Amino acid sequence: MTVTPGAPSPIGSLPNLRDLGGWRTADGRVVRSGLLFRSTDFSSLTDSDVAALESLGLRTVYDLRSVHEREAIPDPSLPDVTEVGLDVLADAQMSIPANIGAVLADPAVVAQADKVLAGGKAREMISGTYREMITLPSATAAYSEFYRGLLGDAPSPILFHCTTGKDRTGWAAAAFLTLVGVGEEDVYRDYLLTNERLIPALRHIFDGFAAAGGDPQLLVGVLGVDAGYLDAAFDEVRTRYGGIEGYFSEALGIGTREQDKIRERFLVEA
Repeated sequence: MTVTPGAPSPIGSLPNLRDLGGWRTADGRVVRSGLLFRSTDFSSLTDSDVAALESLGLRTVYDLRSVHEREAIPDPSLPDVTEVGLDVLADAQMSIPANIGAVLADPAVVAQADKVLAGGKAREMISGTYREMITLPSATAAYSEFYRGLLGDAPSPILFHCTTGKDRTGWAAAAFLTLVGVGEEDVYRDYLLTNERLIPALRHIFDGFAAAGGDPQLLVGVLGVDAGYLDAAFDEVRTRYGGIEGYFSEALGIGTREQDKIRERFLVEA
């Protein structure tokens, strides 16, 4: 069964979870449904939704968060699921995505954030992080292991996530969809769905920030996504590697034949 691309999450307490299936490629094939899911962490998962999560039949979960993030909010133990921790931003000196827990947990702290976030500074920093997701040794090692899992090393269905499922997860999804041949417009459409799904669920964070004296508009670029962020990552890929296939082969060590194997595993005739 092919899902509607970008269909709403089947789990109410995980609004930014979605199946990457259903997107059509340039050659007319479609990404298989029920094999690859992207998500936030599971901190908002309610007891009543655990059964719905288990019903996805997951066999492998890739956690792209830092060690600190994983220790603070461990993934739930799911039956017959192998968990793989991949710290994408371990080599980053400072990363908003990897420290977003502090932003979410203490609005009083970020009430003093005008100097840090205002004037486009937050977007500039996050765009820099997206470039680092292409260049950092920890990022290339983590994404290489993740995509090697997609070759067949990892049992499917597979779910991958970070904290809010938008940056580290967003790049992993965008690179995958681009590699298998999904058009740029749809790649960005999937990426930007986070603003529709996640931002409303974080309304209490915006309200708390405002109550602490901060300008909630400053958080939009931090808690949501922006096409410019993804632009920065793709620009870095083009500049260094000439395009997505060069990125996979040169940076991640996944050659042409292996790239074809990923396509064969995840694509089906329409």
